[in-house]
Amino acid sequence: QIQLQESGPGLVEPSQPLSLTCTVSGNTNSDSYYRWSWIRQPPGKELEWIGYILYNGRTYYSPSLSSRTSISWDTSRNQFTLRLNSVTPEDTAVYYCARVTPVQYGVASRREGYWGQGTQVTVSS
Repeated sequence: QIQLQESGPGLVEPSQPLSLTCTVSGNTNSDSYYRWSWIRQPPGKELEWIGYILYNGRTYYSPSLSSRTSISWDTSRNQFTLRLNSVTPEDTAVYYCARVTPVQYGVASRREGYWGQGTQVTVSS
């Protein structure tokens, strides 16, 4: 059993970077099978998969966000971080971190895999 918890600012000004951290506790399993993912859900819309990082550091980003996105691990703290540059109001969403399997990535609901509770991020001046 593992637990994930997102943290970061609730309000970000347009054009600024957004940085969110996911702290992982429990049996994290250091092999590179699982996809440590970031997902968001804008108001009234479906889940959008932002990208993932493997334990070995390999990353994948959604093509629509790849130019503005980076995900990194701090394995000493069991944390992985999302950075999204040049945010706009369209980036307003609830942001989730999750651990999912390769099959679950991109299609899982919040009942599949392990998910954090989510954190609201609003982009506004």
